Amino acid sequence: MLRIIVPGNELFNEINETFNSVDDVVLELEHSLVSLSKWESKFQKPFLTPVKKSTEEVIEYIKAMIITSNFPPEVFSRFTPVIYSQINDYIDSKQSATTFGEMPHHRGRTEPITSELIYFWMFSFSIPLECETWHLNRLFSLIRIFNMKNSKPKKMSRSQLAARNRELNAQRKAQLGTTG
Repeated sequence: MLRIIVPGNELFNEINETFNSVDDVVLELEHSLVSLSKWESKFQKPFLTPVKKSTEEVIEYIKAMIITSNFPPEVFSRFTPVIYSQINDYIDSKQSATTFGEMPHHRGRTEPITSELIYFWMFSFSIPLECETWHLNRLFSLIRIFNMKNSKPKKMSRSQLAARNRELNAQRKAQLGTTG
């Protein structure tokens, strides 16, 4: 969860000729499958595409991420570049200690990743529904682990097998102090 503080402001009311102050607003946001689903149901297109989003679409995604109740709608007009940067950093963060090696590139067409597809993956791997509120990148890591652990190991090619055997033989020779 990301917690941001939108700074207050002092505004001049020209009608009454008075200054009105607006308090700071604390917002809590979650980049989760739930927020993704809300956004996709409104715009009816996949969010997780490399296509640049309009300002309206970005604001609507931020609104979908907010879990704080009762916030003033004009709070978005007080967002600063620093706040947008914090939100982007949060969305891009790994949120997991799990690391993955280099993955081979897939050939051919790939289907767009939508919230429904992610729910399918969750249910296929019996991931509990509570995980829909996890940070989306953390959920992707879990799904990826399930996929890796449930897939059959790839067979090594002859050249890979020979290279592995040469490496093992070299290690054994060095360990035993022999020349072969």
